[in-house]
Amino acid sequence: MKKAITQEDFCGCAVACVAFVLGISYQSALSLFANGQRRAIIRGFYCRDIVRALNKVSKNKFVYRKVKNSNFYKNNTIVFIARSKKYPLGHFLVRHRNLWMDPFINFPHIINVRSGFRKRLPGRPIYEISVL
Repeated sequence: MKKAITQEDFCGCAVACVAFVLGISYQSALSLFANGQRRAIIRGFYCRDIVRALNKVSKNKFVYRKVKNSNFYKNNTIVFIARSKKYPLGHFLVRHRNLWMDPFINFPHIINVRSGFRKRLPGRPIYEISVL
Protein backbone atom coordinates (compact mmCIF):
# COMPACT_ATOMS: atom_id res chain seq x y z
CA MET A 1 0.00 0.00 0.00
CA LYS A 2 1.27 3.45 -0.89
CA LYS A 3 1.89 5.92 1.92
CA ALA A 4 -0.59 8.79 2.27
CA ILE A 5 0.71 12.29 1.46
CA THR A 6 -0.09 15.07 3.93
CA GLN A 7 -0.85 18.53 2.59
CA GLU A 8 1.69 21.05 3.87
CA ASP A 9 -0.39 24.15 3.17
CA PHE A 10 -3.94 25.00 4.24
CA CYS A 11 -5.26 24.92 0.64
CA GLY A 12 -2.83 22.24 -0.59
CA CYS A 13 -5.06 19.17 -0.86
CA ALA A 14 -4.80 19.26 -4.68
CA VAL A 15 -1.01 19.31 -4.48
CA ALA A 16 -0.94 16.35 -2.09
CA CYS A 17 -3.25 14.39 -4.40
CA VAL A 18 -1.01 15.07 -7.40
CA ALA A 19 2.03 14.01 -5.37
CA PHE A 20 0.26 10.77 -4.39
CA VAL A 21 -0.77 9.92 -7.96
CA LEU A 22 2.70 10.66 -9.37
CA GLY A 23 4.59 9.06 -6.47
CA ILE A 24 6.58 12.23 -5.72
CA SER A 25 6.99 14.53 -2.70
CA TYR A 26 4.58 17.34 -1.85
CA GLN A 27 7.25 19.96 -2.63
CA SER A 28 8.02 18.38 -6.04
CA ALA A 29 4.32 18.38 -6.89
CA LEU A 30 3.97 21.99 -5.74
CA SER A 31 6.56 23.04 -8.33
CA LEU A 32 4.29 21.68 -11.11
CA PHE A 33 1.61 24.30 -10.38
CA ALA A 34 1.69 27.90 -11.63
CA ASN A 35 2.04 30.20 -8.59
CA GLY A 36 1.90 27.02 -6.53
CA GLN A 37 3.23 28.24 -3.19
CA ARG A 38 1.02 31.33 -3.07
CA ARG A 39 -2.15 29.55 -4.19
CA ALA A 40 -1.62 26.60 -1.82
CA ILE A 41 -1.67 29.04 1.08
CA ILE A 42 -4.38 31.48 -0.03
CA ARG A 43 -7.05 29.97 -2.26
CA GLY A 44 -6.29 26.49 -3.58
CA PHE A 45 -6.58 25.04 -7.07
CA TYR A 46 -9.16 24.11 -9.69
CA CYS A 47 -9.48 20.84 -11.58
CA ARG A 48 -7.88 22.36 -14.69
CA ASP A 49 -4.81 23.27 -12.60
CA ILE A 50 -4.48 19.67 -11.43
CA VAL A 51 -4.85 18.32 -14.97
CA ARG A 52 -2.11 20.69 -16.22
CA ALA A 53 0.22 19.64 -13.38
CA LEU A 54 -0.36 15.92 -13.97
CA ASN A 55 0.00 16.20 -17.75
CA LYS A 56 3.36 17.99 -17.41
CA VAL A 57 5.09 14.81 -16.23
CA SER A 58 2.72 11.85 -16.64
CA LYS A 59 2.89 9.44 -19.56
CA ASN A 60 -0.91 9.22 -19.37
CA LYS A 61 -3.31 11.98 -20.40
CA PHE A 62 -5.51 13.20 -17.55
CA VAL A 63 -8.86 14.96 -17.99
CA TYR A 64 -11.54 16.23 -15.64
CA ARG A 65 -15.30 15.93 -15.89
CA LYS A 66 -18.42 16.22 -13.77
CA VAL A 67 -19.20 13.12 -11.76
CA LYS A 68 -22.02 11.12 -13.33
CA ASN A 69 -21.70 7.75 -11.61
CA SER A 70 -20.22 7.97 -8.14
CA ASN A 71 -20.40 4.21 -7.57
CA PHE A 72 -17.21 3.30 -9.41
CA TYR A 73 -13.83 5.03 -9.54
CA LYS A 74 -10.59 3.75 -11.06
CA ASN A 75 -7.38 3.67 -9.06
CA ASN A 76 -5.67 7.11 -8.89
CA THR A 77 -8.86 9.04 -9.65
CA ILE A 78 -8.84 12.41 -7.90
CA VAL A 79 -12.26 13.60 -6.74
CA PHE A 80 -13.41 17.06 -5.68
CA ILE A 81 -16.15 17.01 -3.07
CA ALA A 82 -18.66 19.85 -2.84
CA ARG A 83 -18.28 22.83 -0.57
CA SER A 84 -20.11 22.22 2.68
CA LYS A 85 -20.26 23.33 6.29
CA LYS A 86 -17.40 20.95 7.11
CA TYR A 87 -15.37 21.78 3.95
CA PRO A 88 -16.09 25.44 3.11
CA LEU A 89 -13.67 25.38 0.14
CA GLY A 90 -14.41 21.79 -0.92
CA HIS A 91 -11.73 19.10 -0.75
CA PHE A 92 -9.72 16.80 -3.06
CA LEU A 93 -9.11 13.09 -2.33
CA VAL A 94 -7.59 10.21 -4.35
CA ARG A 95 -8.96 6.72 -4.91
CA HIS A 96 -6.45 4.00 -4.02
CA ARG A 97 -7.54 0.39 -4.12
CA ASN A 98 -10.84 0.36 -2.23
CA LEU A 99 -10.03 3.40 -0.09
CA TRP A 100 -9.74 7.19 -0.36
CA MET A 101 -6.43 8.90 0.39
CA ASP A 102 -7.30 12.04 2.34
CA PRO A 103 -4.42 14.54 2.59
CA PHE A 104 -6.02 16.28 5.62
CA ILE A 105 -7.96 13.49 7.35
CA ASN A 106 -8.20 15.34 10.67
CA PHE A 107 -9.52 18.63 9.20
CA PRO A 108 -9.94 21.25 10.73
CA HIS A 109 -7.21 20.52 13.34
CA ILE A 110 -4.60 22.80 11.80
CA ILE A 111 -1.95 22.31 14.51
CA ASN A 112 -1.20 18.67 13.70
CA VAL A 113 -2.32 17.99 10.11
CA ARG A 114 -2.45 14.28 9.26
CA SER A 115 -3.23 12.29 6.15
CA GLY A 116 -4.68 8.82 5.93
CA PHE A 117 -7.14 6.52 4.22
CA ARG A 118 -10.90 6.41 4.64
CA LYS A 119 -13.53 3.98 3.40
CA ARG A 120 -16.06 6.57 2.22
CA LEU A 121 -15.91 10.04 0.74
CA PRO A 122 -16.63 12.69 3.40
CA GLY A 123 -18.94 14.61 1.06
CA ARG A 124 -20.73 14.68 -2.30
CA PRO A 125 -18.38 14.25 -5.29
CA ILE A 126 -18.75 16.90 -8.02
CA TYR A 127 -15.71 16.50 -10.30
CA GLU A 128 -13.34 13.66 -11.05
CA ILE A 129 -9.88 13.76 -12.57
CA SER A 130 -8.70 10.57 -14.20
CA VAL A 131 -6.77 9.06 -17.09
CA LEU A 132 -8.52 9.51 -20.43
